[in-house]
Amino acid sequence: MPDPRLLAVSDLHVRHPENREIAAALRPTHPGDWLIVAGDVAEQVEDTVSTLASLRERFAEVIWVPGNHELWTRPKEEGAPKGVARYDRLVERCRGIGVVTPEDPYPVWTGADGPIVVAPLFLLYDYSFLPAGTSTVEEGIAAAQAARVVCTDEFLLYPDPYASRQEWSDARITATQRRLDGIDPHLPTVLVNHWPLTRSPTRILRHPEFSLWCGSTRTADWHVRYRARTVVYGHLHVPRVTWEDGVRFVEVSLGYPREQRFRAERGIVTETLPRQVLPVPAPEPDPLARYDKPL
Repeated sequence: MPDPRLLAVSDLHVRHPENREIAAALRPTHPGDWLIVAGDVAEQVEDTVSTLASLRERFAEVIWVPGNHELWTRPKEEGAPKGVARYDRLVERCRGIGVVTPEDPYPVWTGADGPIVVAPLFLLYDYSFLPAGTSTVEEGIAAAQAARVVCTDEFLLYPDPYASRQEWSDARITATQRRLDGIDPHLPTVLVNHWPLTRSPTRILRHPEFSLWCGSTRTADWHVRYRARTVVYGHLHVPRVTWEDGVRFVEVSLGYPREQRFRAERGIVTETLPRQVLPVPAPEPDPLARYDKPL
């Protein structure tokens, strides 16, 4: 039997029947396997919880961070919690099924390559990944509007009780930095966030204006500062492995069925999900290296 592995997947978007089947088929290869789920499981709380509960029945540990879709509150959800209250509801429900959240003590992986602290983060974004030619958030939003790539978050992701998503993100980043500063400095980490920690992965986006909703410049050095062995993220729907400052960055999204078909039609072969995080595998080729235009 192989050794236990730390695995990761994100952007399951199980409202799509094809993706729901894929999520239902995710299985460990060892009873000690852990699974990271890096956000965007579903848009409804019950769908998110039921999917995570099913995964928790199969994997020894499940670690979840929220994506933007879990935080959406649609107009038809009359009386549903918004913003921080919605996130708190998800945390409460995840704890009830034994799933680790960003509000829980960081678990320590003691398998091969361990001990390593696995740190699930919830940081949002602060609009600091400005599109080229813009210098303010207002200009960035205007550029995105002109390109018709405004993120749905602008209409469905409420920051309540904060005045803005930027203010909420600032609070999350400040609080998370304090927690990361408290990790034993002798231990390396696996940093997990739905949004990328650096801007570099967004360079592949077909619509660069969308980078506004993809992270914060405040976390640009966290992979070095917090001794990351690997950074796990999703959100971009561009599964790949890249390296920054000698640190492995792994985008682990499943994405929408149409995106999966797009990659298949163009012969873009990506590693089968869930992606192995630990033990660190042999260096993998970037399936997008031959593409000089964003996907």
